Amino acid sequence: MTTTSYSVHPTPIGRALVVVSDEGLVALHILDGPHDDELAEVSAALREVPDHDADATVHVTAQLDEYFAGRRRRFDVPLDWRLVEGFTREALQAVCEIPYAQTASYGEVAIAAQRPRAHRAVGTACARTPISIVVPAHRVVRADGSIGEYGGRPEIKRFLLDLEAATGE
Repeated sequence: MTTTSYSVHPTPIGRALVVVSDEGLVALHILDGPHDDELAEVSAALREVPDHDADATVHVTAQLDEYFAGRRRRFDVPLDWRLVEGFTREALQAVCEIPYAQTASYGEVAIAAQRPRAHRAVGTACARTPISIVVPAHRVVRADGSIGEYGGRPEIKRFLLDLEAATGE
């Protein structure tokens, strides 16, 4: 059986719930409030309650700190995709290929995921990704170039895009 662990880590955009397994990063959520509700949702999806263990998540949190400091352009932590299936996974894997400090439209991601008419499904995949930042859904924008809602928190999306623009090559 796979062991899962979690920690809550401070970032410039709020505290991040980081959940890892023996396979890799399972979930990364920027929290709106206390971590208990988000952890309960992740636990229900996993059908297990992760142990609190900051040491187990340090490989992710260290890379997050480097990203926010402008020193990391690509994450190299393994991903545990168990909470993502079907086209959602294909779309999010295509999102992972968007280069640092660049953006792609929902339609472009749909084409990259080999489903050119599935731009709305790409939007749904980005909105529901269990792994934010490391899976850079913030780099996916509307066809007209506007940034969109980012789960009702467009200010976080704007912060991430501005951070990458300021530190990009």
